[in-house]
Amino acid sequence: MTQGAGQGPEVERTATLRDFRVPAYVHEAGPYVHSTHPGEVAPPPAETYPEGYTPTQRDLPVVNRGDTVQVTIDPEAAAAPQANTGQGPLYVVGDVHGYLDELVAALQEKGLLDAAGNWCAGTARLWFLGDFTDRGPDGIGVIDLVMRLSAEAAAAGGYCKALMGNHELLLLGAKRFGDTPVNSGAGTATFQAAWLLNGGQKTDMDRLQDHHLQWMSRLDAVEEVDGHLLVHSDTTAYLDYGRSIEEVNDNVRETLTRNDADEVWDLFRKFTKRFSFRDEGGADAVRSLLDTYGGTRIVHGHSPIPYLLGEVGSEDDDERGDPVIEGPHVYADGLAIAMDGGVTMAGKLLVQQLPLDT
Repeated sequence: MTQGAGQGPEVERTATLRDFRVPAYVHEAGPYVHSTHPGEVAPPPAETYPEGYTPTQRDLPVVNRGDTVQVTIDPEAAAAPQANTGQGPLYVVGDVHGYLDELVAALQEKGLLDAAGNWCAGTARLWFLGDFTDRGPDGIGVIDLVMRLSAEAAAAGGYCKALMGNHELLLLGAKRFGDTPVNSGAGTATFQAAWLLNGGQKTDMDRLQDHHLQWMSRLDAVEEVDGHLLVHSDTTAYLDYGRSIEEVNDNVRETLTRNDADEVWDLFRKFTKRFSFRDEGGADAVRSLLDTYGGTRIVHGHSPIPYLLGEVGSEDDDERGDPVIEGPHVYADGLAIAMDGGVTMAGKLLVQQLPLDT
């Protein structure tokens, strides 16, 4: 059995967006509830966020778009090594959000893990795009698995690496700063309240250890691999932290090292922004990142594909049924690949080999 499996509570999956609601235990007395609902200002769609926008409510508006293309790749396709590089095939994983069993099944389906949950892909290269915890039942189990696979893949001549997601920043902030008020620009906010509102699980906090915190705080925010610019969030906010990949990653790590609640909150706030790459001007936003950091296509998680397709309406919409997600989505003049299959809303946890045949 995979490391960390079975350590979290059993959670019944639903086909609705109730995963995004405030957990019931927010209203219970206990060691994790010290603050009230911070701010009632809901941000507008896309990147037209007001000054001081604070991500303390669900910020996934209904998006009825027709400019995305769903890409279905044959799961039986051979994973041939990349030509002339001596490296194995490249895979990316979308947002996991604590769904450990779904992750293991998806990695096994792609031939990256064996039946026992161990790395069996030799020199393959695997990148996680961030958001390992919150909303799902076993976020710490997911982190434990990724850390273990990193060692196993390296020993086999490949690698398993991960990017910083906004939920890693949220969990770090909730652990470090708790209910310390931060300057949100929209009323009093705290990391702890934002974490609870965005699906924080008490079982994850109970099992969080120093080595998990150290691992999360050292994650890169941006990377370029085989012409693919890998980021977690579909936002141009990365440009605020540097003009090169190395500069962005160094500045993000230094921000976390300084351990200033307001600075970390601002970093979290910026990484929570979304939808920069859709609608008019979206392709230009992608190009601004590609021109600065390199690569010919951007690959991101963060914004669930069901929202990009308009297949999910509102939190209370039970009539649309399960979103049908078979693979990543390509949009912004073919320059952006969305990888969050919406596992928290009964979508699909995506593991995809790159490059896409499109």
